[in-house]
Amino acid sequence: MKIGEDEVRHVAKLAELAVADSDVPLLAKQLAGIVEFVAQLDGVTLTAGGTPVVLGPAQLPLREDVVSPIPLTRTPAQMAPAFQAGFFVVPKLDGLSEQ
Repeated sequence: MKIGEDEVRHVAKLAELAVADSDVPLLAKQLAGIVEFVAQLDGVTLTAGGTPVVLGPAQLPLREDVVSPIPLTRTPAQMAPAFQAGFFVVPKLDGLSEQ
């Protein structure tokens, strides 16, 4: 796949990036180099039964989840005095019309 200046401008537009016209040739060259490098992976043949490369440990121990509730400084009744059927009722603001 060939990466040219048109492709760079197209990708920049899709990503909503402002790219100066003076930067387009360099970006096209760099992206073409990346694409050529990745294309080399097509030439790699995998043998059956080969062992995969694992970078890092196979599994990390999970940490224990500890939930510490933060105490409220005011009770729910003080924060929202109107409480009906398990819901806080927020008072209407004056001046707003019913819809």
